[in-house]
Amino acid sequence: MTPVLLYCDDEAAAARRLAEAAELSTAAIERHRFPDEELRLTLPLHDAAAFPETLVVYRSLDRPNDKLVELLLIARHARARGVRRLVLVAPYLAYMRQDIAFHPGEVVSQPLIGHFLAELFDAVITVDPHLHRIERLDQAIPLEHAIALSGAPRLAELIAEKRENPLLLGPDEEALQWVRQAAGITGFEVGVCHKTRNGDRNVAITLPEIDVADRHVVLMDDVASSGHTLARAAEALLAVGAASVDVAVTHALFADDALAVIEAAGVGEVWSTDAIAHPSNAIALAPLLAAALERVLAAAQ
Repeated sequence: MTPVLLYCDDEAAAARRLAEAAELSTAAIERHRFPDEELRLTLPLHDAAAFPETLVVYRSLDRPNDKLVELLLIARHARARGVRRLVLVAPYLAYMRQDIAFHPGEVVSQPLIGHFLAELFDAVITVDPHLHRIERLDQAIPLEHAIALSGAPRLAELIAEKRENPLLLGPDEEALQWVRQAAGITGFEVGVCHKTRNGDRNVAITLPEIDVADRHVVLMDDVASSGHTLARAAEALLAVGAASVDVAVTHALFADDALAVIEAAGVGEVWSTDAIAHPSNAIALAPLLAAALERVLAAAQ
């Protein structure tokens, strides 16, 4: 039986784009939340004979806690009904940032969540996971097919269409990998800012020694969460004469008022991929994800 792609209604558009690109049939999961916050999931595959040998689950793990429980229930249910191969497509992968104990007693979530996913799935495909002290995704998720893709090349192509000869800046040193990838495609000049963090929403930015006067600057990063790092960088750039500041990110988390914070700092446009559904989405990841998914499915044959 042909593999089936399962998705939830809040991610229907992106999941269907992937299914179309990968030429897979789809099925929607029905979710019900009880008054005590428990979840009831109903899969449209009603008996064991309806389950394919390979099931693809599309679930981006922003706002992850309920979704991780969903994945546990879906995967165990599917295995009990004879599914032999389970593939998770999670364009955003949660809990990757806590890769060491920054303070005594902190739980290091990256390997714990990584092993949790490896116990449920045979392959995991994601985009720009937050890996800064390890080199490969399979060091966090111990699977042969733990695949980390990058949205930077697609964003670079968009930036080239939108801005003529911009300066690509990372808002902090950790973003250097994304601006370098983008520069490798476009040839644009790059640099990174230095960030001093004093709390989740309290950061100070030092600009690189690059003349930004009258330059069109694009801040690139993997994740925009609180928005404060990007906002402080934009303010600093505009204060020294940048002609414009735009933002390009893979994952538009934008918690609470983050987008308003960025816009209030003087940012012009915000472009993101559809790894997380958001009004700023400007790039569909379906072609990138479909190519990786096709390789994983082919390897299983």
